[in-house]
Amino acid sequence: MDPNTHRGPEEYGEQGGSADRPAPAFGGAPGGSGGLARVVRLVSGPYLVTINPVDGSEIEPCPPGERPAAPGKLDPQERAAAARAAAPPLPPGPPGSSAHDGALEERTEDIERLVRLLSRGRSVRVTGPSGSGRTRLLDAVATACGDLAPDGVVRLSGYHRTATDLLYALFAAVHQAPQHRPDRPELLRMVAEIGAIVVLDDLEFGGAALDELLDATPECAFLIAATPDVAAPSAGSHLEEVFLGGIGRAGCVRLLERAVDRPLTDDEAAWAADLWFESEGLPLRFVQAAALLRQRDRSRSQAGALDDGYGLFPAEPPEADTTDAAAGEPSEAPLPSLGEAAAPAPLLASRLTEAARETLRFAVALGGELPHQAHLPALTQDTHADAALGELLACGLITPVGSHYRLAATVLDQLTAAGYGEDAATRAHTAAQHYAWWAGHPSVTPERAAAEADAALAAMGVLTGSRESGHASTAVLLARTAAPAFAAALHWSAWERSLRHGQEAARLAGEVAEEAYFHHELGVLALCTGSIDRARAELEASIGLRGVLSDRNGAVAGRRALALVTDRSRAASAPTAAVPQLPAAVADRQPAAPKTPAAASPDAVPTAKLRLPGAAEAPATPAARGAAQTADTAATAAVPAVAGHAAKGGAGRLLGGARRNMVAAGAGALLVAVLGTVVTLGMTSGGEDTHDGKVTTEQTTEDDTPELPAEQPATGSGRPSTGTGTAKPDTARHSGAPSPSTSGTAASDTPSDAGTAPTDPATDPTRQTGTPPEPTGRPTPPTHTPTDEPTGPTPTTPTDSPTAPTPTGSTGGSASQSPSQSSAASSSSSSSSDSGSSGGGTPSGTSGTTSGTQSAPTA
Repeated sequence: MDPNTHRGPEEYGEQGGSADRPAPAFGGAPGGSGGLARVVRLVSGPYLVTINPVDGSEIEPCPPGERPAAPGKLDPQERAAAARAAAPPLPPGPPGSSAHDGALEERTEDIERLVRLLSRGRSVRVTGPSGSGRTRLLDAVATACGDLAPDGVVRLSGYHRTATDLLYALFAAVHQAPQHRPDRPELLRMVAEIGAIVVLDDLEFGGAALDELLDATPECAFLIAATPDVAAPSAGSHLEEVFLGGIGRAGCVRLLERAVDRPLTDDEAAWAADLWFESEGLPLRFVQAAALLRQRDRSRSQAGALDDGYGLFPAEPPEADTTDAAAGEPSEAPLPSLGEAAAPAPLLASRLTEAARETLRFAVALGGELPHQAHLPALTQDTHADAALGELLACGLITPVGSHYRLAATVLDQLTAAGYGEDAATRAHTAAQHYAWWAGHPSVTPERAAAEADAALAAMGVLTGSRESGHASTAVLLARTAAPAFAAALHWSAWERSLRHGQEAARLAGEVAEEAYFHHELGVLALCTGSIDRARAELEASIGLRGVLSDRNGAVAGRRALALVTDRSRAASAPTAAVPQLPAAVADRQPAAPKTPAAASPDAVPTAKLRLPGAAEAPATPAARGAAQTADTAATAAVPAVAGHAAKGGAGRLLGGARRNMVAAGAGALLVAVLGTVVTLGMTSGGEDTHDGKVTTEQTTEDDTPELPAEQPATGSGRPSTGTGTAKPDTARHSGAPSPSTSGTAASDTPSDAGTAPTDPATDPTRQTGTPPEPTGRPTPPTHTPTDEPTGPTPTTPTDSPTAPTPTGSTGGSASQSPSQSSAASSSSSSSSDSGSSGGGTPSGTSGTTSGTQSAPTA
C-alpha cells in the first residue's frame, strides 16, 4: 500500500471506489512524476512570500497586481465538505464497530441545556476530566445546533494551538481565501463579521488569551471543552461554566451490556459496580472494561469463530489460551482484577495483534501521537497494519484529536511502565526518515503534510534531544523537507516549530549551511508576523553564516529580506523620530538656551528695542523692575540669536527633537531666572552707605509706612531721576543686549550728558506721587569732550538739575581714557538715549556695575 497516492474511498473504510489521480506537487504541474518544483507564492498581509526551499524563502512588498480579491464566504455545502476533510479518518470495518458510535448515557439533560444556552447567544465552557466524554458531548451538541447560526457550526481543535492560530483557523473555515493569509487588522475585521457556533475542543489556554479570542469574535457563540488543569477564564469573559462528571452506576452497566451485546452475569455486575466506585463513573474506563469482557468472551470461544475478515478479531487466540486449549483444560477465563481494570492498557495491548502492538510502540516513541493509518504499513512492515487503527479505537486506547488520533488519557504512562517505550529513539528515527521521504514526494500536497504535523514535530523533538549518531542529521532533513510544506499550507505555528527544531539540530550536527537556511526562514517568518527586531537578528545571523560558506545566492536572498526589514523599521519609527519645522511665529515665542551670552549677539539689539514692557506691565518696585527688565531682555535676545543662526543654515533645516527642545527651553528659562536673581541681589546689596537715613534706589524700606516714596535718590546713588521721554546714557549697559561699542573700563565714570538731563520726576509715569528730596550733589563734569557727535535724537531740555552720581571708580581712570574710548562711550550713550526715547520710558533699577562684565571690541 503506497501512502503517497490518494487511495480514495479506501482510506475511509469504503471498498471498490476509484482512486483519484495523484495530486500535483504544490507549485508544480499536475502529474505524479513531475519535477521537484517546490515553489509556492502566497500573500501574507502587505507582503508577497515565495516559499523556496532551495535558497530560502523570498519576501517583497506585494505588487498591486498580485493582491488577492476580497475573501468570500463558503456556502453550507462547501463548509460541510471542509468539515469532513478536517475530521479524523474513520477506521476500516463495518459501520458501528467503533466504540464512538454508541449512544450517550445520562447526557440528555446536559445536551439540552447546552443547546438552550447557545441558542441564546451565550458562550459555554464545559470542564471535565480526561475520559469523561467531552468530545462525544460536543459532537452531539454540534449536530443539534446545525441551523442556529448563519455561518453554521465550525469545529476547531485547540490542541497545541494559540489564540492567533484559532483565529486564522476560524477564518479559513468560513472564508475562501487560497494562498492568502491576512495581516492582523484585516483578520480581526474579517472574523468580527462571522456569525457561527464555534465548537472548540481540547482548549489549552485561558485567562487573557481566551479573552482575546472571545473579544475578536463578538458575533460567535463558543462551546469550549477543557480539562480542569487549564487556566480558568477571567471574570469579565461572561462564560457559562458547566462541569461534566462521570455517569451513574446504572448507566455504566447499560454501557457494558450494549458494548458486549449481552446481559451481564452476577459476577460481572458486581465487578462493574466495584469499577464504577473506583473510576468515579468515567465513561472511558467502561469502554476499556467492555473491551476486556469482549476479549474474555473470545478466549472462551473456538479459535477463529469471531473472525470477521477485517482483522478486528484475530484468527489465532493469544498464546496462553492456545496452550490451555492444547492441554485440554477448560477455556473459562477469570475476570480481570480491579487493579487490571483500573489500568487496563497493558492487558488490552497484550491481546491485540502484533501490528497493533507495534503501532502502540510507535505512538509511545512519538510522545503519544499516532501516525495516519496510511503510514502504518510502511512503519510496521506489515501490509495489514492499517486495520490496527480499528482495534485500538474499539479498545479505547486512542482518542480523536483534531484531524488525527493520539493515545487516550493515562495510556501513555501505562504502556511506558509496561516496557513499550524501549528503543523509542530508534522508532522515532525510523518515523522521521519515513516522513522526510514522504513530505518531499511530489504527489503530497501541503494540506496532507500539515495534517501530519503533530507526528512529524514529535519525531523532530525526539531526535533533537537524542545524542545517538545520525539522529540530529535526520531531524535536519525532516525539518528541511517539511517546513516549506507547513508554510505553504498556512500552518505557520507548525512552520515555526519545525524551523526551531531544525535550527537546533543543525547546530548540534554541525551543518552550518542548514543552520543558515533555518535562520533565514525564521527571519522571513518574523517579518511576516511583524516582529522587526527578531527578523533583523535572524537575517543577520543567516547572512553571516552564508558569508562564511561563500553562499552567494543565499546571501543575496538574505540581504534582500534584510533591506525590507530596514525599510519597515524606518517607516515604523518615522512618526516618532521626525520633528516638524516650527513656524516663525511659534519660533519667536520659544525660549532657547544659547551657547554664548545673549548680550554678545548683534541680532539681539533690535529685538530688545521692540520688547519693552508697557506701562501696565511695569513692576511696582525698582528691584522688581530691574529683575523684570533683565529677564525680558535676556529672553527676547536669546530667540533672535537662534533664529538668525537657523536662517544662516537654511530655512529647511529641522530643529532638534521634541525632548531636546523641552530641555533647551527649560535650561533657558532657568538661566534667565538665575540671571534675574543675581542682578536683583546685586542691586539690593550695594556696599555704599546711605545718607540722612533715606532709602536709595538700590534699597527698599522694611516697614510698611505708606508716606515714604518708592524711590528716593541720594548722593552717591549713581543714577539721576528720570522723566518722561528721557533716557539714561547707560541704559544699553544695563540691558541684556549692549552695543558692541560699549566700554567696559569706564562703566560708571562717565556722567550723563548735559543735553540729556532728566525732567521733573513728577511727570514720570513709573514714579509714585510725592516730592523727592533735593539732590545733595552735583554731577562730576566730564574730563574730556567727545570727538564725535552722538547719533541719537535731539534730547529734551531738562527742567531740573540732575542728581550728581557718586563715581564707583577712581577719577584717574576717567582721565586716562583715550579719545577713542570716550567716543565709544558717547556713542553708547546716544544709542541708549534712542532706545529710551522710542519706548516711552526707561525702566529703572538696573545696576550700573553689570556693564563692567561686558567686553567691547577693540577700537
